Amino acid sequence: MGLKNDEHESSKSVAKERLQFILIQDRIKLSPDEMEEMKKELLAVLSKYIDVDEEKIKMNLNRCDGMMALIANFPLKRSV
Repeated sequence: MGLKNDEHESSKSVAKERLQFILIQDRIKLSPDEMEEMKKELLAVLSKYIDVDEEKIKMNLNRCDGMMALIANFPLKRSV
């Protein structure tokens, strides 16, 4: 019983986050294609200086204390 509730809450949370993301994107007038293009450009600049793990990049727009912020996580590749 608890598992179904957990799955429901998880799905609800994911849906809420996606909706918030769409609303924020709409407010800043940045389409998903433009967001992807910005990600590629940031990756190109960062890759000039550091080795970035491209498959694990995460970018989000968050609202905190009445401000919107672009949160970007560009993990570095591990050196062996």
